[in-house]
Amino acid sequence: MRHSGAGRCAKVSMRPMSLYEVGDSTGEISVAGLLAGEHTSCPDPGLGVREIIDRIAVGGWPSNLGSTVDSALQRNIDYLDHAREVDIPSISGPRRDPKRLRRLLTSLARNTATEVKISALSRETLGDNETELARTTIYDYLAALERLMLIDDVPAWSTHLRSRATLRQEPKRHFVDPSLAVAALASTPTRLLDDLSFGGPLFESLVVRDLRVLSSPLRGTVAHYRDSNGKEVDVILQVPDGTWGAFKMKLGPGRIDAAAGTLLRFASTIDTEKAGDPAVLGVITTATYGYTRKDGIQVIPVAALRP
Repeated sequence: MRHSGAGRCAKVSMRPMSLYEVGDSTGEISVAGLLAGEHTSCPDPGLGVREIIDRIAVGGWPSNLGSTVDSALQRNIDYLDHAREVDIPSISGPRRDPKRLRRLLTSLARNTATEVKISALSRETLGDNETELARTTIYDYLAALERLMLIDDVPAWSTHLRSRATLRQEPKRHFVDPSLAVAALASTPTRLLDDLSFGGPLFESLVVRDLRVLSSPLRGTVAHYRDSNGKEVDVILQVPDGTWGAFKMKLGPGRIDAAAGTLLRFASTIDTEKAGDPAVLGVITTATYGYTRKDGIQVIPVAALRP
């Protein structure tokens, strides 16, 4: 007699490790505490922009623990190459073109933490004298990447608004770990430091990874918010009882004021009678201490987070 396992077995999502799990977070700020209304207060954990960029490039892979940055970079490239040449064809069909898969991975990497459309991804897979891939083929590729836990998109948040603005519904594109985006581009920490406009989206992807991991004991989910008036919030973290918080990510403390203003304007558009008040509005950043501003916005060093 066979049994399906229903009621006896449960699925558990295995993700790369967070900064807390690899020992790079002081653990002084609890994600559960933030959602319970606790106020942020901690010293600077000591990870600046350079150190965070290194952590982005290395990733949260157990095999990279104790490795040099250069060794980890090569291991990540090898992992992605194996997935492209062996794993994806095995589940998506041998006719998949490895060169186009490489270009798709490169496009996804360049568009980390954006709402890039399928049509744009299709155009960016084109090589010389090639026809554009059908949308269904791109969806097949993305489904295979998702099954292999290489990508982990962030869906749009569905909520109630006070204004007439409409909510955008496109997901934000993310690799399961930002190190895979670095590997897809064969980039390095030095090159990323020279282009912090791209380091910002990678930092957002790092924080998304960590919030997913650290909120998993609460069964937390992440989403993003963007409306037709241009208001945008990087992460909405919500737990099953409806409690939610909103976060902006900034690589370095120089734009905290702007991010705080965005969060306050965003909060004013939410119909809190239906959605409830946010438990926390926070700017997650680096190279600063943790504190609560006079306007109520919490400034949270990513290297201080724990479950």
